[in-house]
Amino acid sequence: MRLQQLITVVGVHAEGEVGRVITGGVIAPQATSMFERQQALQRNQDWLRGMLLSDPRGSANAAVNLVTPPISPEADVGMIVIESDYYPPMSGSNLMCTVTAVLETGMFPMTEPVTRLCVDTPAGLVRVEAQCSGGKCRRVSFRNVPSFVLHERKPVEVPQLGTISVDVAYGGMIYVIVSADELGFTLERSEARALVDLGERIKLAAAEQLPSAHPDNPGIHTINQTLFAGPLTVEAGVKVSKNAVVVSPGRIDRSPCGTGSAARMALMHARGELAVGEPFKHYSLLGTEFACAIETNTTVGGVEAIISTVGGRAWLTGVSYYGTDPEDPFPQGYRLNDTWFSC
Repeated sequence: MRLQQLITVVGVHAEGEVGRVITGGVIAPQATSMFERQQALQRNQDWLRGMLLSDPRGSANAAVNLVTPPISPEADVGMIVIESDYYPPMSGSNLMCTVTAVLETGMFPMTEPVTRLCVDTPAGLVRVEAQCSGGKCRRVSFRNVPSFVLHERKPVEVPQLGTISVDVAYGGMIYVIVSADELGFTLERSEARALVDLGERIKLAAAEQLPSAHPDNPGIHTINQTLFAGPLTVEAGVKVSKNAVVVSPGRIDRSPCGTGSAARMALMHARGELAVGEPFKHYSLLGTEFACAIETNTTVGGVEAIISTVGGRAWLTGVSYYGTDPEDPFPQGYRLNDTWFSC
């Protein structure tokens, strides 16, 4: 076999969202923090994103996660999330995929019934409880980094739509949050393409008109995704809602979105809609579910914030080995706008 740059990837999905996990073949850059390591990877090894996510090896509906040694002495493992267009500081569904992969492949020892570990991410330390039985990781719950509101009820002028009211919140990446109802969506599967088309336009407009930066890390400063929030209702005494998150360059997050759930809880708490300790269930377009709650209040750089927990399930789908033939004209892949819609 003539393949070069051979990389081992474990296939995983979390409540529908594809989050492949790199377990071998990539050496993480030296750094003093996971954020610095992420920036060095993006700057010097971005070929990895093209190779694994673009055609012909990747697809528009996936993300990959690089498992690294931790940098913080408190952490057990490091994780860098790589999406099609961005290197987000944190992702809940990708963390569920990564934890499930490292436990079920034996990279980190599994303890039944609960394995506790700390994941070092570019957004900060994320503490995890994984429910395990029969050698399988059954459920992953994580205590997220602080989440907070950056802009509330601000007008944004969107091309071909007009002026709409939006909120911007951080849950591990920065989201512009809009009401699905007000924009005429019921969040059915059949609306996925229309949600993506409008969501990308809203994100670009909001990113330009509402500058947003993390108060403790100015390097985190881009609105990455649009979250269409469905109505808040009550089922069996628990507040529930559906949502759809648009991931650039143009697809729907198949899961209920972990950091999006955290960002939405920060907004709900700021509006008095969700109290500390109160459970919240977030659903995806597929009907899959994340169990969420606000654990406590805190502050970040003088900004009021919350600490939230999010839990869901992930499943392994296979193991693959990727590489490049030295004669391949597309070693870093390619994209066409028939599937990579906004490329």
